[in-house]
Amino acid sequence: MNKKGIEKENNVPLIVQRDSWLIPHTKEIQDRIVRFGNTLEHIKRDYTSLSEFASAYKYMGLHFDALANGWRYREWAPSAREVYLIGDFNNWDRRANPLTKNINGTWEIFVSATDYNIFHLCKYKVHIVHADGSSDRIPAYAQYVVQDEQTMDFSAVVWNPKQSFIWTEGTIALQEIKEMPLIYECHTGMAQEKEGIGSYREFADSILPKIKKLGYNAIQLMAVHEHPYYGSFGYHVSNFFAPSSRFGTPDDLKYLVNTAHTLNIAVIIDLVHSHAIKNRAEGLHYFDGTEDLYFHKSPRGVHEQWDSLLFDYGKKEVKQFLLSNIQYWLQEFHFDGFRFDGVTSLLYFHHGNTSFQSYDDYFTHGVDWDALIYLQLANELIHTLRKENISIAEDMSGMPGLASPIQDGGIGFDFRLAMGIPDFWIKLLKEKKDEEWDMHELFYTLKNRRWGEKNIAYSESHDQALVGDKTIAFWLMDKEMYFDMHKDHHNIIIDRGIALHKMIRLISLAAGGEGYLNFMGNEFGHPEWVDFPREGNNWTYKYARRQWSLSENKDLRYQFLNNFDAQMIQFAQKTKLLNSPHPKELNIDTSNKVLIFERRNYIFFFNWHSHNSIPDYRFYVPEHGKYKIILNSDKKEFGGFERIDDTLLYSTIEDNNTSMLSVYAPNRCCFVLEKYV
Repeated sequence: MNKKGIEKENNVPLIVQRDSWLIPHTKEIQDRIVRFGNTLEHIKRDYTSLSEFASAYKYMGLHFDALANGWRYREWAPSAREVYLIGDFNNWDRRANPLTKNINGTWEIFVSATDYNIFHLCKYKVHIVHADGSSDRIPAYAQYVVQDEQTMDFSAVVWNPKQSFIWTEGTIALQEIKEMPLIYECHTGMAQEKEGIGSYREFADSILPKIKKLGYNAIQLMAVHEHPYYGSFGYHVSNFFAPSSRFGTPDDLKYLVNTAHTLNIAVIIDLVHSHAIKNRAEGLHYFDGTEDLYFHKSPRGVHEQWDSLLFDYGKKEVKQFLLSNIQYWLQEFHFDGFRFDGVTSLLYFHHGNTSFQSYDDYFTHGVDWDALIYLQLANELIHTLRKENISIAEDMSGMPGLASPIQDGGIGFDFRLAMGIPDFWIKLLKEKKDEEWDMHELFYTLKNRRWGEKNIAYSESHDQALVGDKTIAFWLMDKEMYFDMHKDHHNIIIDRGIALHKMIRLISLAAGGEGYLNFMGNEFGHPEWVDFPREGNNWTYKYARRQWSLSENKDLRYQFLNNFDAQMIQFAQKTKLLNSPHPKELNIDTSNKVLIFERRNYIFFFNWHSHNSIPDYRFYVPEHGKYKIILNSDKKEFGGFERIDDTLLYSTIEDNNTSMLSVYAPNRCCFVLEKYV
């Protein structure tokens, strides 16, 4: 792409045309398009296509060559002095199989199958001699890595089963899912109720059916890349091409994806390309004896807050490594897209440690253009391989154009996470009494998003479930959840908590974006935080699991929250609710704490008042006729008090050519009205 890719209105990119505040930065946004186009042009010149450039995983690392009857191994380590392939096949002899260095700093070797038996599940590493000594390292492109239970040492493992995995997934309706993703965020290891680590196959067989029953059409799978410390939630990655072996084999992960697809559930991987683990034994740090092979030199290359290393996105080999990682997961494991973690940190030299007070902060103050170009290339690759693939950005800075097409001046993501929404709910619950809630602030926060950029709304994710924070259910009900969740117990704290929990979720879904996300277990108000085994908790798995039995126990109130979530998600799915324009305000009543809006011709009514139930509450509706309640949080099956008769038809009252509805509005209740006739 070149300057022809810029929109033809005085060469002004489309994102500038949509937002006049961006006019002073037109040149910078035009430069985004030109820089990307030049980079892509150079890649295509040297590699014919972006996909070919991103196929390094087929060339680098260890691969069997059937024609030559042997194994070829390649590793990029330009500053290494000597490199040797070692493993079970040669009794870990550090001098038996030396590699030869070529002109671009890549070392390679061919090992004949007649000379050495490199077998399936054979452990191997690469021994690298450099200026400061030598070390045994896990290959950068290793596709399966396991930990020895006795020594706790990690090694690469040959994955070459006699029978390749057979995909039976069929065709998934990915374009339909992409138009309105309803995402269930999940973690394989902590998905089971047992106090231990769950597996890919256990997840596929026992958890996916629960997700399907709730109505979600996509899962966002955390902790897929290999990571040595379980408690990092998968965010300190050591081996980017290796699915975490603590949950099973590569084929087990394929089984999970295959099973999800047979249920017409898309699988999005939580991709961590914003940083990497410091560990030398397991990761890429100081791989060839230099600190700046894959990463920037310190201090720029060190993320002090995360205690991790930062990639040098301007280096061709680093771009190729990361883009190959994207193509690898899409093609080899049939993933349907990515949620990019830590985009704010990736985009800026200051990693988001600023207040973002003006638009200058997005263009002239600390933006890493190499990182921005990398994200553009990543999105170009994702959508070139399959246009229906989904890309989501986790960014708290509000970078303009993040979820806009590259040719419009954007970075190319399909969606951005609406990170301000969960922050708003926690702040509200933590700092204000119910009587102090501002209906205008609430509605504005939910619908405040950049025009033309799609958002994934959520009231809470894994971030709010971690130790050190609280879920919404915990903020609402706290310790009372341990004693008074029996359906026959009467507790005003629990009553309030269940009522507001449902309302918060429905309004976040209905008003917050074009997609929706929930972290597993939060749909029924899971009472425990997430705390992985560590020294501080005596290495227990008690808090690194999900207690599904709570929602399945007919004597407990968790079932009510679960029931409502299922009905809410299925309503959104059936009506294509989020695949529609922004919600339109119909009525905000500050004194009665009533908020009413319309979206896709459905009327959403919320009475947030702590005690004021209002008979004959009248409000404007866009069309005259009769209306029927189709979703009601006050129903008994949702833990409500049955104060509303769902069988009634509500006829509009005409007042000066204005259509009005009159309803009974119970306190702490929400419902949805559909035009009947």
